[in-house]
Amino acid sequence: MSAARERPPDLQETAAGDGTQPGEVQPDEPPLDKLPLDDTRFSLFQLWNMNLGFLGIQFGWGLQMANMSSIFEYLGASAHNLPILWLAAPLTGLIVQPIIGNLSDHTWSALGRRRPYLLGGAIAAAIALVLMPSSSTLWMAAGLLWLLDTSANVSMVPFRAFVGDLLPKKQRTQGFAMQSVMVGLGAITASSMPWLLSHLFGVDASTSPSQRIPLTVEFSFYIGAALFLGTTVWTAVTTPESPPKDLAQFERRQAEHGGIFNSLQETLQVLRQMPKTMQQLALVQIFTWLGIFCFFLYFPPAVARNLFGAAQNDAALYNAGIEWAGLCFAMFNAVCIPFSLLLPRLTRRISRKAVHSICLACGGVSLVSLLLVHQPWMLLLPMVGFGLTWASAQSIPYAILTYAIPNQQRGIYQGIFNFFIVLPEIGIALGFGWVMEHWLHDNRLMAVVIGGFFLLVAAVIMPFVQVQQLSEPLPEPVSARRPVEISGHTSEQSADSATEKSDQLDDCPRAVDSADDSRLGEPATS
Repeated sequence: MSAARERPPDLQETAAGDGTQPGEVQPDEPPLDKLPLDDTRFSLFQLWNMNLGFLGIQFGWGLQMANMSSIFEYLGASAHNLPILWLAAPLTGLIVQPIIGNLSDHTWSALGRRRPYLLGGAIAAAIALVLMPSSSTLWMAAGLLWLLDTSANVSMVPFRAFVGDLLPKKQRTQGFAMQSVMVGLGAITASSMPWLLSHLFGVDASTSPSQRIPLTVEFSFYIGAALFLGTTVWTAVTTPESPPKDLAQFERRQAEHGGIFNSLQETLQVLRQMPKTMQQLALVQIFTWLGIFCFFLYFPPAVARNLFGAAQNDAALYNAGIEWAGLCFAMFNAVCIPFSLLLPRLTRRISRKAVHSICLACGGVSLVSLLLVHQPWMLLLPMVGFGLTWASAQSIPYAILTYAIPNQQRGIYQGIFNFFIVLPEIGIALGFGWVMEHWLHDNRLMAVVIGGFFLLVAAVIMPFVQVQQLSEPLPEPVSARRPVEISGHTSEQSADSATEKSDQLDDCPRAVDSADDSRLGEPATS
């Protein structure tokens, strides 16, 4: 059932049977897109529906993060081969996300603005998830990873833009926090699924020449395909998008801006005009994701090889180590969920910068401390610290960024911001294999520890970010109701209603620097 926005009592929707259709605003009431932005709030149930599709996407990502390195090793890959085999993840993000972000900014169809991308990506990703555990060769698994990551990125970008489209400013951090909750729920279930299938449902976790990938992993991917597609469809059905106020004008803009070539041109132009805050956050993001990518690449095989002591031909011990690593992934994501809910309260008391810096430091110390771990259960303690990093990385940088970018270009800026996640990952994918082979001698645990040092560098840089905000935020009419990040209204509608002002703000954004996020023109909780 589609959730409607909460409105003041005198602006409530009429009930069926009073002469109007359910959900229709009475004639003497102002239309919804004329309501003041800060007077419209979303209920928790509405936020849940809008973000539910992200749970399915994160289930897919969670399966990949917890299992792809082991799948590659099951199929014969060495530790120094893993980075290049993972190249699909960052490279597809680099190419797909800004293009899809810009295209969705300039799209309107029978399905709406973002929903065509959500549904198309979900269908293709579900196919890749079904086929992945049937891979018989290394090249087949690598090829399917390219399909999976491309499809997941096509779905994920519109979710990111939803926060900027729908939520009033005071709910933005709440919207991003709800996104982190979905990230946590999806990743917890995905990461622990092989262990649960083996220990609770008795599914065989062994391997053989005819079953190179365990059945526990195979069934987990089938479940992931169903969740990815099912939750995305739910969000699309319960969160309809409203058309632009002036559809004819929007279609003219669509004709001018549509197309991949124009998208690339606009991406390059916007890249040259990045706000100062975004430039400085970029450096923090680079070191953050160098550390996180090292963790995801090597933590599962590090647990199996370094802690469980599995030899190359000891499949049973290796499988046990991979399953335990999945539980560790579930642990840090379990920490992520309640901490995500605390983030708005914390940012009310201290600046977002301080909270994010502390969280990054917690993750860095936790990964370095793995050198002191000698028992499997001890791994759960560092996962608490990494969970704080994960929750903060999924929300606070985006909350800071949202206030520093023009409303009508939010989609493309969100895509460009992803550059500073995928570029360091591409660097790891292309160069870290040589480091593993010649310096670390395929020591997977040391690769994870190096990731911890990267996080500590990011923590040191974060306090120096100068927060900016457009001095006159654009009036944002109500737009597409979408799933994951929800902020004001549709980018195009903002441009339609305030073209002259938006052009001035785009060309020369007036910004307010602040050493403390709480001094912005709105509460630090937003």
